[in-house]
Amino acid sequence: MSFMGFAEEKISPAPAFSADQLRALPTDGWITNGGNVFNQRFSPLTQITPENVGNLKAVWRVHLGSGLERKYSGEAQPIVHKGVIYIVTGADEVSAVGVTSGQIIWKYKANLDPAINTVCCGWTSRGVALGDGKVYVGQLDGLLVALNQATGEPVWSTQVGRWQEGFTITSAPLYYDGLVITGTAGGDRGVRGRVTAYNASSGRQVWRFYTIPGPGEVGHETWPQDSDAWKKGGAAVWHTPAVDPALGLIYFSTSNPGPDFNGSVRAGDNLFSSSILAIEAKTGKYRWHFQEVHHDLWDYDSPNPVVLFDLEIDGVMRKAAAQAGKTGWVYILDRISGEPLLGIEERPVLQEPRQKTSPTQPYPKGDAFSPQEITEKVEGTLVNQGRIFTPFWTEGVLVKPASRGGANWPPSSYDPSTNYLYLCASNRIAFFRGGEKDEVPPPPGEGYIGGTFGSSAVQPEFSGIFAAMDMKTNRLVWQKKWIEFCYSGSVVTAGGLVFVGRSTGKFVAFDASNGQQLWEFQTDAGVNAPATVFEQDGQQYITVLSAGNLFGRGPRGDSLWLFSLKGTLGPTQPPQ
Repeated sequence: MSFMGFAEEKISPAPAFSADQLRALPTDGWITNGGNVFNQRFSPLTQITPENVGNLKAVWRVHLGSGLERKYSGEAQPIVHKGVIYIVTGADEVSAVGVTSGQIIWKYKANLDPAINTVCCGWTSRGVALGDGKVYVGQLDGLLVALNQATGEPVWSTQVGRWQEGFTITSAPLYYDGLVITGTAGGDRGVRGRVTAYNASSGRQVWRFYTIPGPGEVGHETWPQDSDAWKKGGAAVWHTPAVDPALGLIYFSTSNPGPDFNGSVRAGDNLFSSSILAIEAKTGKYRWHFQEVHHDLWDYDSPNPVVLFDLEIDGVMRKAAAQAGKTGWVYILDRISGEPLLGIEERPVLQEPRQKTSPTQPYPKGDAFSPQEITEKVEGTLVNQGRIFTPFWTEGVLVKPASRGGANWPPSSYDPSTNYLYLCASNRIAFFRGGEKDEVPPPPGEGYIGGTFGSSAVQPEFSGIFAAMDMKTNRLVWQKKWIEFCYSGSVVTAGGLVFVGRSTGKFVAFDASNGQQLWEFQTDAGVNAPATVFEQDGQQYITVLSAGNLFGRGPRGDSLWLFSLKGTLGPTQPPQ
């Protein structure tokens, strides 16, 4: 940690935020990763509108000084409280930055061991949590660390899981009701997924929920009963859970089962992999689950954060939970019971007995937001036209969506006034091949894939999709197609705008109603992180990290930008 000390702002310690504070829509701050604990990433501010967004310019740009190497990805959502922004880089370096001055107040350095070799998808962090006078960060070495909010000095740390065994933390922790709650990555490393809650004051473990059920627990019967395959079953949790304080439940979704591409060693549906779950916030006790992909063979896990909202269906207000899947569908459920709200049909799918395939898969009613069938001309014969859920064995097949999705980790945003969900997705062809590999689980921490992450020489004309979906019908409202991957979360405002980054370095604003682009700003590094919107001294601000990303393939950087209608700084030159 280093105390910079030259910013003019003084840090006001955050309280032990109440459920009402965390549930409220964000105005003068952004105190939890999803904007509120419903994970809506919606701002009620209206100063910036479609009519004046063209006047938006940068107020300042600060270089954070880490995460510039190619192995790092900048994916963090800024947290804002009382005039200070808290941001973390891919090196798990946390900075407190003054809104007025644009100066770094303090900086915490994790000093990660360069020997860490169990990170999945770029060295990254997707944000920090705030509460009770502390900033909480999950690290790639499996540590959860609480920092003094005023100084950045560590207050306590606890080992959630050892990186040597495949456990890393890339998600922002959740601060709620005196607890700090975090999942772990590692679904491709033969781990048994878990979500753990710690006392926010002391770091003492309060409860732990395993996403792969053990003997005697609900769902254990969906794993082989004559082996311990469940012990390395995957189902990691990549994102920050949502919370319904009134119901006392937290909601999250899980990654694929292990091994990814060899289902022959794990007969059954493999709960709770590739699923949405609800558990009790105080105890971690299981309440319900919905599995999006039974006996997943395609790495169609669920890394996109669950979003909560209320929805009128047939004249009745319902409590909803939605998750945008790698499959290319949005799954809309009753968040009290876990039952589908608009209908999800189990349909027969093609079978491969050697893979122990599930006879059916869930098909939500409505539109897919990402193509689920290959229409491009490729060499050879395509089984089932490369449609979703096409099974495979060692000879392999080409299929859409690819293993990256559909929707990946970049968070979706939701406008409660229109019931529109805005999501980022991909349109790619993948080559799936598996079986006769990883039949014997590897030592702790080693890859547990059971096949090959493959691609196709022929790919679609466009790779990225940014779309709006109407949650009342689960139908597309509008859709943008980008040449490059869409690999940035979004934020939507009551002013009628939705902001999203592009890997080309552009930060853009669309009319939220029709998808018309109204503004863009070149930052000179990939904008692969969701932006944060807040108000201070009568001004509406937007802050976003511009640092690049492994899968977005954009240029790297280390810049935190702040924008307002009174900004004076124009865009940079496009990256070379």
